[in-house]
Amino acid sequence: MRRPFPFLSALSLMLMPLDASSQATSQEQAVVRPSTLAGRSTVYAPRAAAATSQPLASAAALEVLQNGGNAFDAAVAAAAVLAVTEPHMTGIGGDVFAIVWSARDQRLYGLNAGGRSGSLMTREAVLAREGGIGGAAAITVPGAVSGWAALLERFGTRSLGQVMQPAIRIAQEGFPVTPIIADNWSGLVNKLRRNEAAAATFLIDGERAPRAGEWFRNPDLAATLRAIAENGPSHLYGGALGRRIADHVSELGGFLTPEDFAAHEPFWVEPISVPFRGYRLWELPPNNQGIAALEMLRILETYDLESMGHNSAAYLHHLIEAKKLAYADLGRYVADPAHLDIDPMKLLSDEFIQQRRALLDPARAAERVEPGDAFTATETIYLTTSDADGNMVSFINSVFDYFGSGVVVPGTGMIMQDRGSGFTTREGMPNTVAPRKLPFHTLVPAFVTRTRNPTGASTESVGEEPWLAFGVMGGAMQPQGHVQVLLNLVVFGMDLQQAIDAPRFRHLSGTRVAIESPVGEDVRRALEAMGHSLSDESRTSFGGAQAIMRLMRGWAAASDPRKDGMAVGW
Repeated sequence: MRRPFPFLSALSLMLMPLDASSQATSQEQAVVRPSTLAGRSTVYAPRAAAATSQPLASAAALEVLQNGGNAFDAAVAAAAVLAVTEPHMTGIGGDVFAIVWSARDQRLYGLNAGGRSGSLMTREAVLAREGGIGGAAAITVPGAVSGWAALLERFGTRSLGQVMQPAIRIAQEGFPVTPIIADNWSGLVNKLRRNEAAAATFLIDGERAPRAGEWFRNPDLAATLRAIAENGPSHLYGGALGRRIADHVSELGGFLTPEDFAAHEPFWVEPISVPFRGYRLWELPPNNQGIAALEMLRILETYDLESMGHNSAAYLHHLIEAKKLAYADLGRYVADPAHLDIDPMKLLSDEFIQQRRALLDPARAAERVEPGDAFTATETIYLTTSDADGNMVSFINSVFDYFGSGVVVPGTGMIMQDRGSGFTTREGMPNTVAPRKLPFHTLVPAFVTRTRNPTGASTESVGEEPWLAFGVMGGAMQPQGHVQVLLNLVVFGMDLQQAIDAPRFRHLSGTRVAIESPVGEDVRRALEAMGHSLSDESRTSFGGAQAIMRLMRGWAAASDPRKDGMAVGW
């Protein structure tokens, strides 16, 4: 397998020693390093930290933190920069979700800033359209800017215009494209060529992708960001920019109207959770797929995972089979919360979990075909930030597929997401396409609290303390990635960077699964004997994780070597 990241060196900002008098945690103890993909070190910082998938975004977050901004200001600043530097993954034409810990309120909050389908997007209209839900027809209202503003209005100390300045500068002046991003970009030339404005915006001379180290500018996006900074979110939601986008999308056969933009609002939600060995994993509720990670964890909680051994055939088999069961429930039950036909918490109940666990054959792979669409081809950025006050942000922003719908509204410099592809056209399903409806959403930020009760008996957020903000970007990889990283930490005692570096599996569909190459041939042969079909790992994305952990004093942070990013602190 060709690995695009062996040149990446470790970035370890050991700026301040940990308090020697503090009780040691697993991050402060030497552990045996497992077989991993890289040799980065965990970043330790005394005051604040940021971890993103692109160095300029991490730098922007750090600049905000060093100049007195908080974790919420830093998260939005980093997200805005990523909209410039990772345009195939994210941007103001996409959506935002977040789970945040407010040190002031001593509690978690969830943010859903996903956009709805257009008011003209009926099932009949989609079925009558050649090609179904795709291209301009899949464009939904972009919620990202509303999410940025909502975070800042509730928790920030800086204005939206202030934190967007680094992104505006980089879009105007340009930046050298990093290697993994350049590699991704080069495979998307044909998609961009199908839309004249997309080719003019994102291809050099309208013909090719920028190469690693080559400078890229997006002055149209700089102008769009500047207009939002000056006029606020209303420039997009009910203003001139929203009308311009809606009119152009309509000309291309899409379903948005100016009124859809004016009606858009993000909303705050209560995160949902399950306990696990004195910790508690938190995800966002439907229309979000995060509940699959919770169901996986509940299915696995009764198994002796330690005795199986990390990434052994038995261990991987149990995780893969738990994933199949949990994801099968996604296709049937997860949708716009206003259209659910079951209380999602029933999927986490003892009775339901026992029924699902009983279907897990410890010796044989299930030949399960997941119901509905597999939702596997999505691309995303994830970032996390923390500050000296103890605030923590778990934040995810995406345009769905690589370069989203492939549509750029001329002169805006922004790619439009194709989140409408998350709907199904099957009649009578909770996630059946309909006007002004939230689609099934793959974006899943995660958070972990740790109980203050040493017996681990606490079952409520009260009495728990923030411990870990993390995510694993990459469509259907996200919930299964969350579980793998969390088990690496809690069950196998890895430090934060090791937990991210450790090789992963990605279940694809049926018996098809891909496993990263550090997992040996003996394990692969044993899995095949159980009925698993191993797919070509070189053609599979295993996601990209970022994480920040709260220590007794200070922070630990880590960034995935599978991406171009880095963790920083001060």
